[in-house]
Amino acid sequence: LQKLIHLLQATDDPLIQEQALITLSNSAAFSGNQDIIRDLGGLSVIGGMLSNCVPKVEEKALNALNNLSMNIKNQEEIQVFITQVCRTVESAPLNSDVQIAGLRLLTNMSVTSDYHQKMINSIPCFLHLLSEGAERTQIQVLKVLVNLSANPAMTRHLLRAQV
Repeated sequence: LQKLIHLLQATDDPLIQEQALITLSNSAAFSGNQDIIRDLGGLSVIGGMLSNCVPKVEEKALNALNNLSMNIKNQEEIQVFITQVCRTVESAPLNSDVQIAGLRLLTNMSVTSDYHQKMINSIPCFLHLLSEGAERTQIQVLKVLVNLSANPAMTRHLLRAQV
């Protein structure tokens, strides 16, 4: 894991970055590895890949963070990327793999109300995606919206959103 994280930092080759991210994502399926990746500083390295201009790399970074977000301690570090992930969801092509991957990460990050405030500005986008997106996009958006609606503090923001 340490060598993968180092490789991710050391290369500009999108194919190597994509493969390293896939391997880290698969490794994150095991809770012990989630802790190791966090302790090695992997969350910030993977998060740094979110600004990659290659959509496949960006998607794989979102998938890796999604798998790593199943851990509460990891969520505390991943939450710094929520605003960026929301912007990515808004700017990604409609129904794209990048958009779906971002919505999946936001779903996990919105299971508890700890980070709902960071998603308020994206509610109009979520509602737009609900009406314009394909079925798989709609399903992911609904998961985020259901999580947000479980928080009474979000009611006003959800009802007042301009679409």
